[in-house]
Amino acid sequence: MSDDPETARQIEELAHDDRPLLVLDVDDVVLEFVRPFPHFLKTRGFGLTLASFRLTGNISETATGRLIEQPEVTALLGEFFDTQAEWQSITEGATDALKMLGKGAEIVMLTAMPHKHRAVRRAHLDALGLNYPLLTTEMAKGPAIAKLRGLKARPVAFVDDQPSNLISARNCVADAHLFHLMADNSLRAFLPPTPPDIFSVEDWREAAPKIADALGL
Repeated sequence: MSDDPETARQIEELAHDDRPLLVLDVDDVVLEFVRPFPHFLKTRGFGLTLASFRLTGNISETATGRLIEQPEVTALLGEFFDTQAEWQSITEGATDALKMLGKGAEIVMLTAMPHKHRAVRRAHLDALGLNYPLLTTEMAKGPAIAKLRGLKARPVAFVDDQPSNLISARNCVADAHLFHLMADNSLRAFLPPTPPDIFSVEDWREAAPKIADALGL
C-alpha cells in the first residue's frame, strides 16, 4: 500500500496491466523544470542562484537580496505549478522515447507534488500529447511503485532526477531497474556519485534503449 492514501486511491483507479512497468518522474524527466523556473521567478521579483541541489536557500528577492524561507518557496512553487502550461515544455527526446517504450510497457507518471495540482498537470500533459496515467504523491515514491507493480513479479523500471526517490524505490522494490536522468546535467556537480545499482543516463536518447533492455522489450 502506498504511504499516501490519496496516491493509493489513484492507483486503485488504474486498469489492471500485466505488462512490464515503467514509472516516470515528471519534473526534469518528462517536463523541463530547472530551466524555465528561473524565468518564472524573475516575473515575480525573485532570482535563483543554485549553489546546492535544493531550492530553499538559493532563491532571493531581487530588490533586497533577501534569501526567502521555505514557506515562500512553497508558495512560489504552487503558483508555478498552477501556471505550468505557460512555462514547462517536454524534455528533449522524451516524446519519441515514450512512444517506443509504450509499445510494450505500461507507462505511469508519478510526480511528487501536492494533489491539488494534479488536474492542472493532467490537462497540461494531455495538451502535449502525453496521455499516460498520472499519479501525484506527497510522500515517498517507493511504496507507490511497489503497489503499482502488484503481486506479479513483472519487470519494473523507474526514472527520476532525485537520488532520494530512486533509493526509496530500491528499498521497496529490490529488483527494480533504476535510472537517474536530469534534464540539466550541470546539476550533477551538486550530487555525490550515483550508487552502482542506479544507472546514470545523460538524456532520453541514451536512456530509451537501456530501459527497453531492462524491461525485456
